[in-house]
Amino acid sequence: QVQVVESGGGLVQAGGSLRLSCAASGNIYTIETMGWYRQAPGKLRELVATMNRAQNTNYADSVKGRFTISRDIAKNTAFLQMNSLTPEDTAVYYCYTDLWVIKNRDVVNIVSWGQGTQVTVSS
Repeated sequence: QVQVVESGGGLVQAGGSLRLSCAASGNIYTIETMGWYRQAPGKLRELVATMNRAQNTNYADSVKGRFTISRDIAKNTAFLQMNSLTPEDTAVYYCYTDLWVIKNRDVVNIVSWGQGTQVTVSS
């Protein structure tokens, strides 16, 4: 079993900042990619930012220059620094992990999601 837990959401005024944290635990062999997706009411879940083990990043155009993703690979954690927040950033943010887990004598590739953390930006 793999657990993915995220935190750091909350209510912030426009122009403010938040830092999201994500921690994965369990029988993990290695995590290839970690990142965040977000979903606003009535909207599709969309990619926000990801980083793979090679430290290649992928950002949504709407957050480039404002959000920064980082990882501590040894600790199976990831962070999303969100600056210059706007009301359009209001959503539930979900941590995404693409990882290899140990199952008996093998490793298998799975995707695991965090429970989501609410980010609300007021004007």
